[in-house]
Amino acid sequence: MHMKRYWSRLLALVLVVTIGLMGCSGSPDSLTGDYRQDTLAVVNTLRQAIDLSPDSPNKAELQAEARQKINDFSARYQRANSVSTLSSFTTMRTALNALAGHYSSYPNRPIPQKLKSRLVKEFDLVETALKRGS
Repeated sequence: MHMKRYWSRLLALVLVVTIGLMGCSGSPDSLTGDYRQDTLAVVNTLRQAIDLSPDSPNKAELQAEARQKINDFSARYQRANSVSTLSSFTTMRTALNALAGHYSSYPNRPIPQKLKSRLVKEFDLVETALKRGS
């Protein structure tokens, strides 16, 4: 009876230590925490993803990277009050939502030209707003 209690407490301690160390290991995403730098990196990745030809050999890899960047950016900055009122952030969120919606609804279809044009305009607006500091 005592041995069973000992092993269960030891296991609980090991789990707590493991979870604690993993939780403190730093940023789990691919972003740096610098909003401006992260936004430009995500825009660059997404521009590459939307410019892919349908028969590109690394299409799946770049689309997976784009999806990961969208998720990382959203997770990191969605609740950040310091950036939520910036015009670059609101425009970026609009673009991310549109592209993520396409990837979710039509994962095997190419991005329509109308959506590509809209995304390029929004990315240009984001870059302009970042240069202005907003």
